[in-house]
Amino acid sequence: MDLSEPIHDFLLVFLGSCLILGGLGVVLLPNPIYSAFSLGLVLVCTSLFYILSNAYFVAAVQLLIYVGAINVLIIFVVMFMNGSEYYKDFHLWTVGYGITSMVCLSLFISLNTTISDTSWYEIIWTTRSNQIIEQDFLSNSQQIGIHLSKDFFLPFELISIILLVALIGAIAVARQ
Repeated sequence: MDLSEPIHDFLLVFLGSCLILGGLGVVLLPNPIYSAFSLGLVLVCTSLFYILSNAYFVAAVQLLIYVGAINVLIIFVVMFMNGSEYYKDFHLWTVGYGITSMVCLSLFISLNTTISDTSWYEIIWTTRSNQIIEQDFLSNSQQIGIHLSKDFFLPFELISIILLVALIGAIAVARQ
């Protein structure tokens, strides 16, 4: 998007704060319906980040697949669960919460050190003329594949791990 720099910065800060608040809502809200709606907020904010980055196709896919299909499915499953059985044995702290907190904290620290140790100034951005030449030889889907396998490999793998953990959690909840 061709926005002025103050508006672009304001939108980045606003979307970032909505993303953080939505993520906290997913984790901290005791009602699973509210957590699912918070997840929807996080996914919509992520797609808006893609729009700000001029990645319209990825934003559309984010909205269609994650918000339109997966989050609706999560809300559908949560609405069919009997919510009263989860509130009877609600403990403030267990050993599993401690282990999970340590794993999440170590993942946060490792990502934080990786981001801070990366020299972002040495990244070579594609110039306008190279983009035009690239677009002549490659289709959009090939460019997305190249970027997912090179530039965005780590975030792509982390999202797949998060989805795997969510699937295992859903199976554990369904078995009870």
